[in-house]
Amino acid sequence: MATVLLVIHLIIAFVMIVLVLLQRSEGGALGIGGGGGGMSSRAIGNALTRTTAILAAAFFFTSIGLTVLGTMDSNKSILDGVVDPVDSQGILAPAPVLPESDLPVPSN
Repeated sequence: MATVLLVIHLIIAFVMIVLVLLQRSEGGALGIGGGGGGMSSRAIGNALTRTTAILAAAFFFTSIGLTVLGTMDSNKSILDGVVDPVDSQGILAPAPVLPESDLPVPSN
């Protein structure tokens, strides 16, 4: 379920980026240019703005859904897997010793 929601989330993000780049800017940089076809430039701008707002809401809800699914999978914090270099008595814990087979061999 989380994978499907993540794929939908990424597709929405990509389409939203494209729509924002298509919109007419004040300087007219990457804007859609003049009218054409059956729609005026004002109608095209309104459609792009409305579509962007709908996709932004969908992005918001998929973000919340991913957060809820992520917290339902496990109740432990992401920091629980981090090794604490200082033990409970305040003494610095020794560094782990690698087996001799894992040590790098110097080349001459």
